[in-house]
Amino acid sequence: MKFSERKLKGLYEVTPHPHMDSRGFFMRTFDAGLFKDAGLDRDWVQENHSRSERLHIIRGLHFQLPPHAETKLIRCIEGAVLDVVVDLRTDSETYGQWDSIMLSAENKKMFFIPRGFAHGFCTLSEVSEVVYKVDNFYTPAAERGLMWNDPDLKIDWPVSEAFVSEKDQENLSWKNFSTTNSISLKTL
Repeated sequence: MKFSERKLKGLYEVTPHPHMDSRGFFMRTFDAGLFKDAGLDRDWVQENHSRSERLHIIRGLHFQLPPHAETKLIRCIEGAVLDVVVDLRTDSETYGQWDSIMLSAENKKMFFIPRGFAHGFCTLSEVSEVVYKVDNFYTPAAERGLMWNDPDLKIDWPVSEAFVSEKDQENLSWKNFSTTNSISLKTL
């Protein structure tokens, strides 16, 4: 596996090395030793799987407030998604900035997202399946979200109109979040 740090501190693109032959491929998608060697060891406590059956669905941008914040290891096992994160850590040099990566069944890449980021994705295929590990249990009372198309964030989504759940249509604006919530690196 190759671990490549992204432009926002703590984010990593993880590229597995599949072994290909006439039958298909075999690859390791997680190895505790390799992740520990890269400084990314976590105690994963839950694994989630979502299936989206429509092009241009946007899920997110979701996060949980401390002490329930989650580190995530995301991968797309069918189709393709544009995976997007926003740095919510007030004491980070990249507070309020975003990054994105295309994850697909074809490229097999994974995205390691530490605690303190909002996360979401846009489907780039008619069917997309995303699997992700988390290092904290889901806590409904701690769940929050940011508006996917907030003009203050200036996220470069591949669509101007998207299919978004009713719940995600009620997500916070960046201004509302940044004036009412504080996620310090010290609390993560």
